[in-house]
Amino acid sequence: MSVLSDPEWHHVPMRPDAARWATWRSTRRVLIVVHTVTTGQRLLEVARLLEGDPRVQIVFTRAPDVFSNGVAGFLDGLGAVVLPWRQAVQTSFDLALASGHEGLHELHAPVVVLPHGAGHNKLIAGGRPARAVADRGVYGLSRQWLVRDGAVVPDTIVLAHREDLVRLGRHCPEALPVAEVVGDPCYDRIRASMGLRALYRTAMGVEPRQRLVVVSSTWGPNSLMARSPRLMQRLVRELPRQDCRPALLLHPNAWNAHGEWQIRVWLAELRRAGLALVSQHADWTGVLVAADYIVSDHGSMALYAAATGAPVLMDGCPEADVDPGSPVAGLSLFARRINASQPVRGQLARSLAEYRQEDYTRVAARITSEPGRFGVNMRALLYRKLRLRAPAGSPDTQPARRPELVRECDHGTGVL
Repeated sequence: MSVLSDPEWHHVPMRPDAARWATWRSTRRVLIVVHTVTTGQRLLEVARLLEGDPRVQIVFTRAPDVFSNGVAGFLDGLGAVVLPWRQAVQTSFDLALASGHEGLHELHAPVVVLPHGAGHNKLIAGGRPARAVADRGVYGLSRQWLVRDGAVVPDTIVLAHREDLVRLGRHCPEALPVAEVVGDPCYDRIRASMGLRALYRTAMGVEPRQRLVVVSSTWGPNSLMARSPRLMQRLVRELPRQDCRPALLLHPNAWNAHGEWQIRVWLAELRRAGLALVSQHADWTGVLVAADYIVSDHGSMALYAAATGAPVLMDGCPEADVDPGSPVAGLSLFARRINASQPVRGQLARSLAEYRQEDYTRVAARITSEPGRFGVNMRALLYRKLRLRAPAGSPDTQPARRPELVRECDHGTGVL
């Protein structure tokens, strides 16, 4: 079937003669490559830096990924132009932005790749689960993700910290010439949101005398929810409702692997007993800012939590999944381990009593070496790659939006 006769293909603003129908005469086209809901959320941070510039037309595509469930709904909610993947890989763009790696070698564009979490912490076997731990690579820094047929695929690799340059040099030295330290947007937003803590606590349903206990779980068999499936029941049962408000923050990959309906059903009884379930579409940075205690696994939330001032309790740091030289591994050296055989309330109290600000400040400093400057640095990179003069003024860091909780409604479940 030809391009022009395929009803799924977008002709405006993509066809060579699209100017006949286009209202805005853009001179540059940017493709945003969304592998998962998580990567899409991170890439929207970058797209915001091109706001108000009619010279740039942004379009999206859904890239192949094992966790691509949920991406179609995410993109539908944006109201953006979304190209089928097979059209995206047959079309030339001035720039492509991605926060995953699958399929990037097929694109006809210089590709800028960003991390989609707090730096690079996880060891991944590249689709071969039986692979030895020693042979696993750091996701986003190893050759298996960056090199194809002997050539580095990304035109630019965005890093958050100068330390990541050293780690990249160990794992994939041929990629060092295309690496650029830019910073971390989520760290910057957390810091910009600290003054609005009371607003976020109100949105989370926290009463003035209550303490908010946020449990964060990444995805997969080594996640907190998989390793400690009864932890949420214990929190809800053991913590007095007049004193504590428990909340659960799940990784979007967990939501979309099992389905939103299924997770709501699994957690329905706990929610009726007082558990606050954070929507996967929520701005989670406000949830962390609101927390008094944060219980997490080895996912990025643990590291971002270290920047909030709240004590962090961890559910272990599995050797098979975490780079021992990563910031998350550093956090696990002093964060209290949650113990399934001890009362939860006492463990929270001890974590507060043992809290040492200098430890948290040290590990939080490993998130970014450009604090407060992601927007400025990333915007400069984008316009340099697009060969355009940037508009006047500097982008500011917006505070987090109010958190959104999943709630029961008359006809199923909605978002509050």
